[in-house]
Amino acid sequence: MPELLLVEAVNDALHVEMQRDESVMILGEDVGTLGGVFRATAGLQERFGAHRCVDTPLAEAGIVGTAVGLCMAGWRPVCEMQYDAFSYPALDQLINHVGRYRWRTRGRMSFPLTIRMPYGGGVRAPELHDDSPETYYVHTPGVKVAIPSTPADAKGLLAAAIRDPDPVVVLEPKLHYRTTKEDVPEGEHVVPLGKARIAREGSDLTMVCYGAMVHVSLAAAETLADEVSCEVLDLRSLKPLDEDALLASVAKTGRVVVVQEAPRVCGFAAEVAAVLAEKAIFDLHGPVVRVTGYDVPYPYWQIEDAYMPSVVRVVDAVRRVLAA
Repeated sequence: MPELLLVEAVNDALHVEMQRDESVMILGEDVGTLGGVFRATAGLQERFGAHRCVDTPLAEAGIVGTAVGLCMAGWRPVCEMQYDAFSYPALDQLINHVGRYRWRTRGRMSFPLTIRMPYGGGVRAPELHDDSPETYYVHTPGVKVAIPSTPADAKGLLAAAIRDPDPVVVLEPKLHYRTTKEDVPEGEHVVPLGKARIAREGSDLTMVCYGAMVHVSLAAAETLADEVSCEVLDLRSLKPLDEDALLASVAKTGRVVVVQEAPRVCGFAAEVAAVLAEKAIFDLHGPVVRVTGYDVPYPYWQIEDAYMPSVVRVVDAVRRVLAA
């Protein structure tokens, strides 16, 4: 297996899927000639042509709106939103059209659209380049959401999204585009949507996390290794959510800390806590504690370290749960 960075694994997935299926095409700002602002689409236009890797105007609503028509014409478009918060103008298309087409056609029409974008902070970027917008998409009926934390999962989840008959939003943690390399299977590699993975085995407490927060949780679990055995559950897919894996882990450990980078109110950690309250209340030995961003716009880079959930904050949350 080749060792790839996360962004290289995304690029590999796009090459493999475009080669495998001639209906797959790429749309986005600077995705062609430049190869994407992070070079995630490098080499695609040269290999597959400008008709399948299309540089678009700076108009996110237009990108997704065009993809709606392409889906109806039999294509499998993959839209790149250049940054997380740039995707908000496209919410109209996503909510009013993309998520409704299977329902609108009474199941007669599938809608194989993938929207991928870098998300999250920690990269010293300016405003509108650091958001964690996953809850907007999870809350949209008819739309699936996947968030990888490793290069292998970045390739496998993106492949699964492209092959899925329904629209999928894939959020890629930009902080880890180029932090570490790992073995990534060559050729076709698919990680099923809706299947979590245990990133670290443990017996005393479960850390539930996804994306960039998997790395924070693993570091916190290592810091606490002499005090408590922490299991780290990487959700990988927020919708569909792997409730079986979540409930099995909590049944084993009895204590839970949920870690998300997004603001606190109505974040996905609240959904995890609600599922556990409804289905695992008799397995819990204490309260479900959330470690999150704050309910403010993402701050300027000079103070972003105070906003991001840190190993120190996760360690403190674990100790509070154990003391409850």
